[in-house]
This record gives sequence, C-alpha cells and structure tokens, in this order.
Amino acid sequence: MKEINGKYYIGETAVSTLAEKYGTPIYVYDEEKIRENYRRALNAFLKYYPDFRFFYAIKACNNPAIASILKSEGAGIDAASVNEILLAKYIGLGGEDVMFSGNFLSDDDIVQGLESGVIFNLDDPSILPRVLKYGRPEIISFRVNPGYGKSNVGDFVTNAGPNAKFGVHPEQVLDAYASARNAGIKRFGAHMMPGSCITDYEYFPFITGLLMDIIGSVRKKLGIEFEFIDIGGGLGIPYRDGEASLDLDKAAAETAKMFSAKIKEYGMKAPRLMMEPARYFVGNAGYIIGKVHSIKNSYKKIIGADVGMNVIARPVLYGAYHKIVFDGKDSGPREKVGLCGQLCENTDYWIKERELPANIAEGDIFAIENAGAYGFVMSYQYNGRLRPAEVLVKGKKHFLIRKPEEFKDLVKNTKIPRHLQ
Repeated sequence: MKEINGKYYIGETAVSTLAEKYGTPIYVYDEEKIRENYRRALNAFLKYYPDFRFFYAIKACNNPAIASILKSEGAGIDAASVNEILLAKYIGLGGEDVMFSGNFLSDDDIVQGLESGVIFNLDDPSILPRVLKYGRPEIISFRVNPGYGKSNVGDFVTNAGPNAKFGVHPEQVLDAYASARNAGIKRFGAHMMPGSCITDYEYFPFITGLLMDIIGSVRKKLGIEFEFIDIGGGLGIPYRDGEASLDLDKAAAETAKMFSAKIKEYGMKAPRLMMEPARYFVGNAGYIIGKVHSIKNSYKKIIGADVGMNVIARPVLYGAYHKIVFDGKDSGPREKVGLCGQLCENTDYWIKERELPANIAEGDIFAIENAGAYGFVMSYQYNGRLRPAEVLVKGKKHFLIRKPEEFKDLVKNTKIPRHLQ
C-alpha cells in the first residue's frame, strides 16, 4: 500500500474507489505484490539450491483466484484437508503437485486422498495401517516433529516442539519409515513444520539441520532414499512498524548450505528441497477496507466500525497485531482510542487502546494491513453478520473474486421440520 497526498492506494487503485465500488467491509489483494513476493523467495532459494520448489499452503488464503496466481508462478498446493485437495483440482492441480498434510485423518479422508493420487504426508505412524487398508500410495512422506519450534505470532501457532500437536516424535521416525518400506512402498519424502512467521534467518538452517539428522539416520539404517525433503513454511513478515524483516537471502543461503552438508554427511542422493509458505506470499499483499459507523464517548472513546472479530479473527484469537491506516486522516494529531466491530461480544472490542487519528469521523474509510494470510479464511457468520467480498487489484484494474454473502447464504443449508412450520 502506498500513500499519495494523504490518500491510500492498493496497486494503482485508491482505497476510497474500492470502498465505493464494492462496499465495506471487503478483503482486497494486490496481484502484483503476490507475484513479487513469490519471485523474490523462489529466486533466493534457487540461487543456492537449484532443485527447489514451493508448495502454497492454501489454508492461509483459499480463494481460487489467489491460488491461481501462485499456480501460474509454478507453485504446487499444500492441502490440509480433502476439500483443499478439491480446491487444488478446481484450479487444475493434482497428483504430485499436491501435498496432503492432514492430521488425525478419518477413513473417508484417506479414501479420497488415495483416489486423488496426491502425495500422502502422514502426521503419525498410526495412520499408515489405515491407509494401507484402502490402498498403497505411490509415495509416502512423514511429517516429523524435530522437537523444537518457534513463532513470532504466539505459542498457539508454534507448530513444532513438545507442545505442538503436529508431527512424528523423533524416536518414532525410523519405525515409521521401516513400516512403510516393509509394506512395499518404494518412494519416500520427509516433511516438518518448523514454526510460524519466523523473521530470524538463522532459525531456518538450524531447524533444517535437526530434521536432516533424523532423516539422515533413517537413510543410513534402512538404506532408503528420499526424493524430497520439505522443510515446511514459517517464512515471516513484519506486522509492526520498525519490526525487522526476514533476511531472505541469508535464510536461503544458510539453509541450502546446511542441507547440502547433511546430504554429504549421510551419503544421500540429493533430494529435491521443498518449502510450503503462504504468509510470505500473500500476507502483506492483502488488506481489509472498512468504514466507521459510530463513535462512542463513554468510559473511553470507542470507534465503532464494520470490521469486527467475525471479519478478522486473528487479534482476538491469539493477540495478533495489524496496522490500521485512515484514508486522508493519518497526517494530523493522534489520540489513544479503542476500536470495535458490531458483534454482541466484548471480545469484539479488539483494540482497547491505540493511537489513531484524533479527527476520525463517521463515514471515514480505513484499511487494515497484512491481512492476506489467515484473514478471510478465518472469518465466520455470527450475529447474522455475513462474510465480506474479496477483490483482486492489478494496477488500476480490479476484479470481484468472491461475492459478499447474502441472507440466503445464512439459511441455504438449513431445513425446518414440517411440524415446526
């Protein structure tokens, strides 16, 4: 987002234009920013390890238009559920272009995953016998919990280490691969989730080294080779002004150096190196545009707007911070105020005290930054408030890529029994 004479623009399109055209609240994504982010990351890793590929973790922003942008750049899809496999198929990806990394899978998940022909990435060895009951995947990967995790977002999203629900304990990894080999599976991969929103470049080679020691030991003891090693996502972005950005080039260089050293140490055939970020691609390319509806002067001054926790859940879910800018108002005096949405929950009072423009008035338009990842996908219906539209901006052009919900969407899957009619 850029500011010109006090007015904000996404791409080459004014925030005020988008609000007038599509109403508020709306999610808006900058296509050129997404492509720029992806190419920067891809080129950094290819420079140091040429056999490299990204899979896009579609859970972060599942609009097919956004996924199609990343598909066009060469990304595969990391799917956490069968419906995300179907989303990948909807945009033309399937087979080994899709990594199925669901956890605590049902039998129906397994059957549909087998039918789709995607890469099975199992979160626990206990799932393998149930998979084999229905078929034998062409290739198997296990998601390893390397025993250590990190997050700049909070403990709730660390995703690895002793308190995470994900991944195979290091002491169980050897037996997991032995069981797969003994079942006749001949192609293997390995995977981990290193953490979330990490901006310390040194963490990536460190956690890669931990994973490679586990996998390298498996290779030596079982004599199997790995076609790919997926070191997960976790490439972080700054959310606050002044927060350090990830030094992507150093992260790529040092990770590739560690990866290559471990390949040599354990006598491995060089596998493909893969990652599955999402936040780094779409996080800072997404925005929410909202409008001020009322201002309350009571115990505190509270700005009442149409963006509440139903539109963006991250702040109330785990204390996430998002910068807010007010169109045409940010250059003047500021004061500490609160900001809330329209829901009948006090948790919807999601900013208790922050310095915002002192002259905020009813009808003012504002934008919430860094909302492209885990934004719309975590929105929900409550108090009869419906999910907003999504809009894609490309320079001066803009496209509606998801219609706003209507009342019919609130009741479309319901049925009133005849005796209650």
